[in-house]
Amino acid sequence: MKKLVSGIIVAGVLAVNPVAGHAALGDNTLKPETHDSDVQDLQALLKKKGYFTYHETTNYFGPYTESAVKKLQKEKGMNVDGVAGDSVYKALGVFSKQAIVDQAEEYRGTPYEWGGETPDGFDCSGYLNYIFDKAANIDLPRVVKDIHEEGTSVDSPHVGDIVFFDIEGNGNLSHAGVYVGDGKFMHASSSKGVTTSELDSSYWAPKYEGAKRYR
Repeated sequence: MKKLVSGIIVAGVLAVNPVAGHAALGDNTLKPETHDSDVQDLQALLKKKGYFTYHETTNYFGPYTESAVKKLQKEKGMNVDGVAGDSVYKALGVFSKQAIVDQAEEYRGTPYEWGGETPDGFDCSGYLNYIFDKAANIDLPRVVKDIHEEGTSVDSPHVGDIVFFDIEGNGNLSHAGVYVGDGKFMHASSSKGVTTSELDSSYWAPKYEGAKRYR
């Protein structure tokens, strides 16, 4: 079902639901001695993965949390400093909206190449595969219709969601991009390479077929 997307409210794409008015886990670096509700979310994820063994979670980033973060970092071959930043979040399956946007922007201007899936040249699904793997360690299917089948439908896209299009108007999904906020998405265009387009433009709005979330 097609939806008009002008006036969309931007929100983060996260593995933990944020509290209204509060930055969500993945958006902030957490360090020892920090007092923040995000610390409790971090502890819960570390506990789920077997790194945090204390019997309860709290809002305090103390020695138990630091030890758990260091254990994860050592196991994953990271710099062992006990700080929960992008690499730790990625290892836990959490990614911030900025990580996806930054990765998408890094390849702006990359030429279009049919079947391309490297920075030498991308097609639309190859581009999505590459940036989601780099930014969030998410392994997407290779073609648009399979990417669509695996996602969770959303009423309107938030940053980091994938938006889908029926270019030919024949009922088949044939193009996709990543939503980057403010009614815009980035994609590998066959005519322009990796670029930004407006969802509610006269070209894209009639072809828009919805959005899905991956996390």
